[in-house]
Amino acid sequence: MTATGTARLGRATLGALPAERRPPVDPAALRTRLVHLGLGAFHRAHQALYTERAAARTGEPWGIAAVAPRSLATVRALREQDGLYSLAELHPEGRGPRVVGALTEALAMVPDAARIDALLADPEVTVVTLTVTEKGYHRRTDAGPGRGPALDTAAPAIAADLAAADPAVSTTVVGRLAAGLAARIRAGAGPITVVSCDNMADNGAVLGAVLRDFVAATRWPDRDAVLAGLAESVAFPATVVDRIVPATTDAGRAAAEAALGVRDAVPVAGEPYRQWVVEDAFAAARPRWELDGALLVPDAAPYQLAKLRLLNGSHSALAYLGIAAGHATIDQAMATHWGEPLVRALCAEVAPTLPPAGPEPAGYAADLVTRFRNPAVGHQLRQIGSDGSLKLRERWLPALRRLRAARAATPVLELALAGWAHA
Repeated sequence: MTATGTARLGRATLGALPAERRPPVDPAALRTRLVHLGLGAFHRAHQALYTERAAARTGEPWGIAAVAPRSLATVRALREQDGLYSLAELHPEGRGPRVVGALTEALAMVPDAARIDALLADPEVTVVTLTVTEKGYHRRTDAGPGRGPALDTAAPAIAADLAAADPAVSTTVVGRLAAGLAARIRAGAGPITVVSCDNMADNGAVLGAVLRDFVAATRWPDRDAVLAGLAESVAFPATVVDRIVPATTDAGRAAAEAALGVRDAVPVAGEPYRQWVVEDAFAAARPRWELDGALLVPDAAPYQLAKLRLLNGSHSALAYLGIAAGHATIDQAMATHWGEPLVRALCAEVAPTLPPAGPEPAGYAADLVTRFRNPAVGHQLRQIGSDGSLKLRERWLPALRRLRAARAATPVLELALAGWAHA
């Protein structure tokens, strides 16, 4: 029972929920076969859902050990709820939440380092996924083909991890993952696939590069053998993830409790739309995510660029210009006389920078207009606009450089940059 007298969500209370509110899997029957780094709302509304539904459709016991780099409060809450939480889809007409049962463990990256290393060295664990945002990769600002190492080894947190005698004290995701993969390689535990789900161009290649750079910069006596193991038995496919997941509010927690009849301390909500495009380049077994609509493709780059430049790019433009105009949420910005024209114009402006194999830009823009107008999402502009100095170098600047090189006009990108500078 909680302080308010309402029973807490957990396995003991799961049976009292209506059947349509319960997970499609038995959480107790799952085994930890996937590790996820980044225990935020997005993962719980996206990859965890795909994995749960893949397990339900195949009967394979794919469970997730989810690791929080920082948020110990989320770890504590999920442990108190046996890894269960609720997910509401934000339809304009409103719909109730459903409990997700994909998580087998909730771990904190530093306190639970030994458990994380043990999982990464377990032959049954064959997939690692990440949602740690662009800044979690500690890339050099000048990183790129032919420009030397991708990892910023001078970043204070990375430098501290490299200087530490014991890899178990790593505080960065790069350091923790490098130590765990090294433990796996030393144990001969077999191939594994590491899947970046962060919004970066070539996210799989970037992740592989920063991990290799970290290992190369260590003082490990077997670092050459670890580097060889990374090359031989670890795959880093590119991916594209898409779902708008606003920050959880007190109103969202109250709505979940009213619908479920039990208290959920960590509910999440997401727009109805979701997409996952994954390069089909796995080194070992994986969940059958495609049974829940994921696209397994030979090349994710066209989808990746379309999402970065069309969706993320217009999202950021709406955020900064909307804040400047005194609005709080994305649907409020879309309700202005300039919201829809801005989205369509930005997509049209950057369309010439996109490869032909991806989605059609005008149709993609029309879908964005519908998604952004959804009043049930209430996505905060301040949340979208956070970490702009990191995000915009992926979302706007490559397209701007290409268009400028072609002597094409860039009025919408220039306006968006002015909004960012104003904010």
